[in-house]
Amino acid sequence: MDLFRTKSIAQMREAAANSGMAKTLGALDLVLLGIGCVIGTGIFVLTGVAAAKYAGPAVTFSFILSGLACALAGLAYAEFASIVPASGSAYTYTYASLGEFIAFIVGWNLILEYTVTASAVASGWSGYVTGLLLSAGLDVSHALTHVPADGGIINLPAIFITLLLTFFLIRGTQESSKLNRILVLIKLAAVFIFLLLAGPHVDTANWSPYMPFGAQGIAAGAAIVFFAYIGFDAVATSAEECKRPSRDVPIGIIGSLLVCTALYVVVAAVLTGVVPYTDLNNPEPVAFALRYIGYNLGSALVGVGAIAGITTVLLVLLYAQARIFFAMSRDGMVPANVCKI
Repeated sequence: MDLFRTKSIAQMREAAANSGMAKTLGALDLVLLGIGCVIGTGIFVLTGVAAAKYAGPAVTFSFILSGLACALAGLAYAEFASIVPASGSAYTYTYASLGEFIAFIVGWNLILEYTVTASAVASGWSGYVTGLLLSAGLDVSHALTHVPADGGIINLPAIFITLLLTFFLIRGTQESSKLNRILVLIKLAAVFIFLLLAGPHVDTANWSPYMPFGAQGIAAGAAIVFFAYIGFDAVATSAEECKRPSRDVPIGIIGSLLVCTALYVVVAAVLTGVVPYTDLNNPEPVAFALRYIGYNLGSALVGVGAIAGITTVLLVLLYAQARIFFAMSRDGMVPANVCKI
């Protein structure tokens, strides 16, 4: 047995062409898929934390620096996806270049990544929803909304949202894409509501000093906010379901990164202009900023947008993980009946 045998690009193209996957996704769907996975807790949480602890108002440069690094990785993904338009993302590319054994390790690492991240995101979704229910005066059981490590028994809301989104994914990619579009629009609406309400209250005095932690702080902030970009690689897992993968996947990856970077920079600039950066080290800096200037209703709307944002992140993570399983099952890494279409 040759552990480092590779599959030719021709073999992979043929397998993708005969996989039975419905080709329903266009470039816009992929851009929204990328935005759905990238814009989540990063814009609603990390922006404030990075400003308060690492970069100050210069966190805008941290986002630009981190976005540039992600764009370089995105270009690599885009090139691979145009050459090998098959599901599997980095697993498939590794199989074509480094061989079966390394691909096996990369594939299971991807599955682990999506599993752990989806679990954390589902837990975050549960926390937001529980918080809204408590704010509405409803009695929520601690035992049924927290895992044993947090003093509870089981986190039912996290299980519920995971099963619900899995149901949509089983229904089909087109239906899941429609749900993602709706939730992304709600999420972007929440971001624009924040910008419209908070923009007129920007006080440039809050941007001084602009670089309280110096260039080292900007670099440290970039390392922190890099995690806000994680998820753009999930776009590459949809290659087999694209109408024109060699064109649409690169547009989806780079397009979503450009949109997300622009939103991160603008939100960070407004956030640090409205509230002194030293006050932003809290779990909901965007909602806090609106309460700070007296918009309690706006704060609630942003909270709803955050829930929609977290939901889209979880949806795309589950989608991507299923595509990794599918690609591995086709190569015999996992039982074939696990991923029957």
